[in-house]
Amino acid sequence: MAVLVQRAETDLDATRDRYGRTIHPQQAAAVLTRRTTTALDTYAAGFAQYAEPLLDAARGALATMTPARHVTAWRDLLDVLAASHSHIARALGEPAVRGSAAEREQHAAVWPHLALWAEYGSVAADLADQHHQPRPEMTAEERQLWTGRARAARSRGELDLSESWYASDGRLITWAYLVEDDTSTIVALAGDPDAPGWEVIGRFDTEMEAVQELPPAVPPGVLRPNASSRYSRPEAAPERPLQELLREVVEARTASEVSEALVSAAQTGYQSGPIVRLRELLETAAEFSLALDTVQGQRIGGRLSALSQQLKALTYEVIDAAEDLGATVAVLPPHRAPVLPRIRPRPAVETTPPVPPPRNTSVTRRQ
Repeated sequence: MAVLVQRAETDLDATRDRYGRTIHPQQAAAVLTRRTTTALDTYAAGFAQYAEPLLDAARGALATMTPARHVTAWRDLLDVLAASHSHIARALGEPAVRGSAAEREQHAAVWPHLALWAEYGSVAADLADQHHQPRPEMTAEERQLWTGRARAARSRGELDLSESWYASDGRLITWAYLVEDDTSTIVALAGDPDAPGWEVIGRFDTEMEAVQELPPAVPPGVLRPNASSRYSRPEAAPERPLQELLREVVEARTASEVSEALVSAAQTGYQSGPIVRLRELLETAAEFSLALDTVQGQRIGGRLSALSQQLKALTYEVIDAAEDLGATVAVLPPHRAPVLPRIRPRPAVETTPPVPPPRNTSVTRRQ
């Protein structure tokens, strides 16, 4: 699905101008029709018959989990996936006439359901795989011993964190490499490694052993529950590339031209400039970091929030400087004359190229 959507986006780029606005709507509609038709055919051939058994297995796994807020959310998600599967099945069972207005309407209605399965079908698959039972964890004595060794390695900077996930009981599990005397041991931690209270719950000889014997990962969360899917993103607002604004400044003759480029870079609203988009990126990254609910996430989120505020102040400074520059109504002085390249005349088409000098073909041989 990701490859299909990427190919469609590449084809849609050919229907837009350099600012991202659609200028060939009929070609764009044909691209979307081809994308949805291919997605429906792929769903019918490789997945439709497995959707209901997968949902049943995922629901069965949820029934064995301890009640929690995320378990209720997953149950609701499975219900939405089931409804989307029914909608897709109806579209497959009653396809509209190819090329008709009814087909375009049917595709517009079924694509969000295909996008839901492409984005969140993996959640159902992960839940269905929760039947795996981890091995019993360490005894209290082993846990205390290995936790002490891991904390000592952490203080030395020799506990290398490798991967983390959440178990179905809500614990944060992290596997790490504990280095002692040039020897590396794989250990599993439970809890936030940067907060008090974390402990070692397992020691393993190989990564494969750790994966097989640790509690399985449950699907990770999302930053914004109501955000659009990566497969059904809204059309991006048109914007001017920063490189284009830079070229305009290099090619400018008057202060007003540079002023307009600076204002374009810092303007807000629907067609926000690159500086504003960078600030939005920092704000969203800070939101993500804070949502991790870890000590390190809180620290980094605070740093990103501070950078965002600094960039916000910088945006106002850029606009103020741009307005002051435009108010000068100045132009570049004439002594900054352009230095044009020397363009050599090209020979006419019918002109015979010059004869190269004769090559010396004599070769001296030594007997």
